[in-house]
Amino acid sequence: MESIISQPTSWIDLNSEMILQDILKLSFIDKVLIFKHSTRCSISFMAKNRIESGFTNPKISKCYLLDLLKNSELSNNIATNFNVFHESPQVLIIKEGKTIFNASHGDINWKDIP
Repeated sequence: MESIISQPTSWIDLNSEMILQDILKLSFIDKVLIFKHSTRCSISFMAKNRIESGFTNPKISKCYLLDLLKNSELSNNIATNFNVFHESPQVLIIKEGKTIFNASHGDINWKDIP
């Protein structure tokens, strides 16, 4: 099975409330992945590399990358809107407008993602 994330360029930049609203709408069609990433954190870089090198879930059509340092307010909105505690790094899987999976730090592992 071919990976849909093969390079960092496959990420869609999550940098506005409008894109967050698009994610919400898309989640009623397909599962959507949000990765909250801190560019100053080595754990976040390792988690991002694991995602980029190991992703093979064809049920997730879009993968969004949120730069926490540039978009901290948006990150807080995500925590509120999807009823999750803010962490970094953090992966959220959104389906039908709700968080169906949430993992952070060393718990980010593809075998656990639905």
